[in-house]
Amino acid sequence: MPAVTPTELLTLPAVAPPVVAAERAVRQLVTSREVIEGAGFKVRRPFPGSVDAHLADPFLLLDHLGAVEYAPGEAQGAPWHPHRGFETVTYLIDGALQHTDSNGGGGVISDGGTQWMTAGAGILHDELPTEEVVTKGGLFHGVQLWVNLPRALKWTPPRYQDIGSDRPALLRSADGGAVIRLIAGELAGHQGPGITHTPITYAHATIAAGARLTTGWRSDFNALVYVLAGTGTVGPDAQPIHEGQLAIFGPGDALTVAADPRQSVAAPELEVLLLGGKPLREPIARYGPFVMNTRKEIIEAMEDFNAGRMGTIPALHGTG
Repeated sequence: MPAVTPTELLTLPAVAPPVVAAERAVRQLVTSREVIEGAGFKVRRPFPGSVDAHLADPFLLLDHLGAVEYAPGEAQGAPWHPHRGFETVTYLIDGALQHTDSNGGGGVISDGGTQWMTAGAGILHDELPTEEVVTKGGLFHGVQLWVNLPRALKWTPPRYQDIGSDRPALLRSADGGAVIRLIAGELAGHQGPGITHTPITYAHATIAAGARLTTGWRSDFNALVYVLAGTGTVGPDAQPIHEGQLAIFGPGDALTVAADPRQSVAAPELEVLLLGGKPLREPIARYGPFVMNTRKEIIEAMEDFNAGRMGTIPALHGTG
């Protein structure tokens, strides 16, 4: 996994375990289901579908793309499509992806980069493998997270953030056994670069075989841990967890994840996403790429899209 890994780990700021804390216990463990997205690529999806919406709130969807080794000509993406009412956050661990949207945002993200698109009032965009990836093939591994917007911000203007691989805050566990890439939100007094409308924390942690990560966690946030690779345990009861599984935690203000002492050759370390956010506790109406608060707003979104009111695909991409 070429997502940014520092060479001098012990020089990074340390995330110290809380001195007094109520550690969160695991309340549900979910194994991802496989679905087909975009132009026909497979993703693993822990939610929605297997998790009660209120437990994931403010998160709407988590898709795990890969890891997969594409042969030349195999790589596929998601052609032009609309969104309204939420944010898409695409974190790419391996490979390269090209994003273009009708608001003028876009660029290439690769190997540890994140593209953060606020759809807000409405936008068209595509996400496609780069020409080089299509031509030559190669390793591809990434995650897409959908973050809901509160009712008051559903109509906020669209926005695009390019968070390069050099921008996440790099942290370490107290003993140096784990490195944490903080993409957005706050963790142990440190701040990630992503600008969020909805209060969340989003991080990618690599935990060495046999090591443990314990960190404070906002008590008003929910807490989720998703395994990208490797095996380990979560919570005070050391519940086993493996690649493709999501742990949902109960209340508390501390979180523990540990890597098994023995890992595989293919995944020598435990790789996890740490996710948490302040629940919005608002009605959710969703249909495909639209997430609003009422059915009427969903119908309006469909009408606006069909009438071309969500933007225009740039002429460079075949419509002008």
